[in-house]
Amino acid sequence: MTPGDEHDYGEPAGTRVRLPEADPYGGARRPARSSSRSLVTVVGVVVLLIAAIAFANRGDDNSTTSEATPDANKPKTTSTAASGTKPVDTKSGTIPTGYAHDSQGAQSAAANYAVALGSADMFNKNSRHQIVDTVYAPDVAAARQSALDNAYSNESFLTNIGLDKDGTAPDGQTFISRVVPVGTKATASSASSASVEVWYTSLFGLSGDASTNPVSESWFTTTYQLTWVNNDWKVTDFQQKDGPVPVGRDQKASTSDDMTKAVEEYGGFTYAR
Repeated sequence: MTPGDEHDYGEPAGTRVRLPEADPYGGARRPARSSSRSLVTVVGVVVLLIAAIAFANRGDDNSTTSEATPDANKPKTTSTAASGTKPVDTKSGTIPTGYAHDSQGAQSAAANYAVALGSADMFNKNSRHQIVDTVYAPDVAAARQSALDNAYSNESFLTNIGLDKDGTAPDGQTFISRVVPVGTKATASSASSASVEVWYTSLFGLSGDASTNPVSESWFTTTYQLTWVNNDWKVTDFQQKDGPVPVGRDQKASTSDDMTKAVEEYGGFTYAR
């Protein structure tokens, strides 16, 4: 998340998961709605606040983007097919960089940046600085780093999502924060800028026997404004909305051990359009 719009944990619009009779993470079972609603409401408010802080006082965007006719904006029959283009070969830390200077490169950048900005690494100061410096345009990163540090060190925010004041999970629990892109769409592009929508599902919560905030899923679409700078695509702005949200199947929630094991054993992906 930043706790920015990259990672909003607002009230899911339609996805429901049937919990087993006993709380899968031990102890008394959570109230069916009250604690969950309280958590996502608080986090959602914080997310919107951080977004406002992160992009307050930004200049007007005067970059030129392509204007297409309604028909031209319609997806082509192959729009959801894999492109076959290999991911980039270079990285900054763990984040792929060096994208192609075209629409497909912008989509790959947006998908990978969404994963980085939605990761648990955003809760560690050193890794957060590396992520922000990598995914944002230099002028934006320099201006927002302090605001993000303040947001992620806010004890009230950390307490509400179940973390200790230093941003770590309590003993015996594992903090899970992942963004999994489902698809991307370029809505506008030019030689210097692009607008890309990333549709994704987000996993967020704490797994462990004493967790009162079990890992849950949410669905969002974030529109990233990208600029071509220093021979790569970088983020300058973003907007987020809920969904599209699929109908949830009536599946039993996994145990905390299964969830922790899955997160530890299944690595993330590098995305390319």
